[in-house]
Amino acid sequence: MEVQLKRINKFLSEVGYCSRREADKLIDAGRVTINGSVPEMGTKIAPNDVVCVDGKEITNTKTSFVYLAFNKPVGIVCTTDTSVEKDNIIDFLKYPKRIFPIGRLDKPSEGLILLTDDGDIVNKILRASNNHEKEYIVTVDKPISQTFLERMAGGIHLEDLNKTTKKCEIQKLSTYAFKIILTQGLNRQIRRMCDYLNYEVETLKRVRIMNIKLDTPVGEYRELTKEEFIDLNKLLEDSTKTYETNKKRKA
Repeated sequence: MEVQLKRINKFLSEVGYCSRREADKLIDAGRVTINGSVPEMGTKIAPNDVVCVDGKEITNTKTSFVYLAFNKPVGIVCTTDTSVEKDNIIDFLKYPKRIFPIGRLDKPSEGLILLTDDGDIVNKILRASNNHEKEYIVTVDKPISQTFLERMAGGIHLEDLNKTTKKCEIQKLSTYAFKIILTQGLNRQIRRMCDYLNYEVETLKRVRIMNIKLDTPVGEYRELTKEEFIDLNKLLEDSTKTYETNKKRKA
């Protein structure tokens, strides 16, 4: 019978230790060992191999996963590195199981962020990051003009990232507030777009990720409902199919 080998980063994500991206960082830092030896990036393991992080053995004992919707306050940083950042999301939540955020929401921003211990769903959502919708409510420092709305919606070239933002939906809510729906996840994207047009963001709140809506008070979290989880997986399946189809066309 053929032995099934699995990449070390995939193993660490499947057992709920961290995302694949975080696993790669741990491997690169030399904090992971396989049977006592430090592996190279991309090394595969067999079922009987002993995997350790910082000397502690990691075993696949997971039977169920956690999926949380959290209303992040301003000032909290979306990192699992609790030794570096004191105002980190993990210490703030004090959740009894090891969990990690899916993506990021920068320190001055508030609103919805998802957390889990399911490494596979993290990768599906991040891989679909250029396809799924994220909705924000934003206030700026001066009256919103029609030109501002049109420029934001049409796409803006961000020189420091050397990327042009995708076309997006935007709606004026009041003199200083607007709603924007992005299908892209560039670093501090909304703030950079506004800055390019000489507007300064005063408040930024994420109110929706795909089918998950923000409905908890600031600083509180809840588990995803069964219906939300089913709908989320349907959206991720569609995104994966689109990704694979495009990949085949380019091949």
